[in-house]
Amino acid sequence: MRNMRIFLVVVALGAGGIVQAQQADPQLVEELLAFHGTQAIVSAMATHCYENTGLDSTYQKAAEDWYLRNIGFLDLADRVIARVGGASPSQMDAATIYGGEQIMSAYNQATDKDVFCRDFATQVEDGLLDIDRRLPEALAKARQISSQ
Repeated sequence: MRNMRIFLVVVALGAGGIVQAQQADPQLVEELLAFHGTQAIVSAMATHCYENTGLDSTYQKAAEDWYLRNIGFLDLADRVIARVGGASPSQMDAATIYGGEQIMSAYNQATDKDVFCRDFATQVEDGLLDIDRRLPEALAKARQISSQ
């Protein structure tokens, strides 16, 4: 009986390794990390615009509303990332740093920073930076995997 339990444990562990190997999908992990990159874009620019436009709360509210609309997508991404191979802390950091760098680069190139910030807030408020609108293919993959 003891040998049978050991055998079942070994088979279960072996099968788990096979399933995990089949699910490893580094490309999908990168696509889902972009969800967090989008969050970094919204957060970084909202904070920057808030601090540089006389503490106009419009930017904070836009970022908070964005977060409330997208928290479910961020949670879904985290669950699916864990399921398909995981992401290292450095990968997560890279996604958020990249997002922040991209939006700050765009801001720095803008000739009128106030207009850039107002346009940014409008885009956030209108949902143009929402995950379901920016990354619909990755979101569809994540939903499909999550439902299995």
